Amino acid sequence: MANELVNRRNNSSLSMYETAKKIWGTVAKTDIPSTKELELSLEIHKRLLSVFQAGRHYYMIFNISQMELEFISPEIKNVLGYEPDEINAMFFLEQIHPDDKSYFLNFENKLTEFFNLLSIDKRGSYKYQHDYRIKTKDNKYIRLLHQILPIEYDENNYHRSLVLHTDITHIKGDGIPCFSIIGLDEEPSYYNIQDTEVFTKSYSLFTKREREILKLIVEGHNSKEIALKLCISHHTVNAHRKNILNKADAKTPLDLMGKVIREGWV
Repeated sequence: MANELVNRRNNSSLSMYETAKKIWGTVAKTDIPSTKELELSLEIHKRLLSVFQAGRHYYMIFNISQMELEFISPEIKNVLGYEPDEINAMFFLEQIHPDDKSYFLNFENKLTEFFNLLSIDKRGSYKYQHDYRIKTKDNKYIRLLHQILPIEYDENNYHRSLVLHTDITHIKGDGIPCFSIIGLDEEPSYYNIQDTEVFTKSYSLFTKREREILKLIVEGHNSKEIALKLCISHHTVNAHRKNILNKADAKTPLDLMGKVIREGWV
């Protein structure tokens, strides 16, 4: 009986992995040229730092054509308890909570649909995020915010993506997983996309300046630092911060931070 249960679990994990491979394969139709070396360039690091991080996190590089994790940062041990060399794509998918696996596959399918709609000049102008629960090495479930940023692509394929995982259990302990597409460089955003929905642009609560200030707030800058960075007065920054709290219907900065994560406002 025990062996039968193990076989069922292995077959279920393999089935999910094979399904995920088919989805990812729609945006990686050819292998990466063997002469291309993996380098985390300065620009990629800037992109990494600009992606919202609130709490414990780690990042990975996903080789889409090979369907494998090419690099995993050592911080994964602080979040999931695993060393980087203990993880591969199939093992990772196996740890997702059974109730969240269908959400994961549906969201990845919507993501690849959106990928294929974009022209080459727009492919680096979006980040993609959804959440799910995953089992840690000590058999506890935490909720991860799964953020994706394409870092290597051409007119026909997506080759590599940067994946940032942040533990948001303290902000969203339960609830239904959500999927959003966040526009960078003034591109439109699409919040809380459902599996059956077409891509409908979401209304932005904030002005361009408020979004700039909100991004700096979540990066940990105080009002004085924000004023210096944006070349505006300290008074103006505080006025914008008050407007941001009002528009977000947030009573405290901590409440605002939680909404930023849940809604994907930066």
